[in-house]
Amino acid sequence: MKVYRKIRKSKNQRKYKAIKIKIKGRLIPQYKSEQAAGCDLFADIEKNIVIGPREFCTIPTGISIEIPQGYEAQVRPRSGLAKKHGIGILNSPGTIDADYRGEVKVILYNLSNRPFRIKNRDRIAQLVFSRIERAEFEPVKRLRNTKRGKGGFGHTGK
Repeated sequence: MKVYRKIRKSKNQRKYKAIKIKIKGRLIPQYKSEQAAGCDLFADIEKNIVIGPREFCTIPTGISIEIPQGYEAQVRPRSGLAKKHGIGILNSPGTIDADYRGEVKVILYNLSNRPFRIKNRDRIAQLVFSRIERAEFEPVKRLRNTKRGKGGFGHTGK
């Protein structure tokens, strides 16, 4: 599977250079458009799975991937499933670390009042690859003050 990184060619023209992702499995993720950020992940199941209203279920994809050091893969919801059926991903975005070699699975949840059926090869999520930066933590006694300060959830109003 190829993942593309932007490389500047000129001001108005961009080209993508692929990073190599080794993959093991039958249902290879697919990019559905030339500039898609995410590739689709597919359900790899033997029989249909029904997720009841307000329930969640772990769906196997049947793939394992080898991500280059310095990258991560994020499992994200598909907007069509969210809009049409109320289906999302419980830990969105789910992070796949470069040293993980197990099967990629997706925890789908059903926010709707109707059961949702998943069939083999259904597109269930997207996979987006990103560079990562590691933090080096420096313990201190005080942090610099800012105008916002400790203002958190909803501090700017409605």
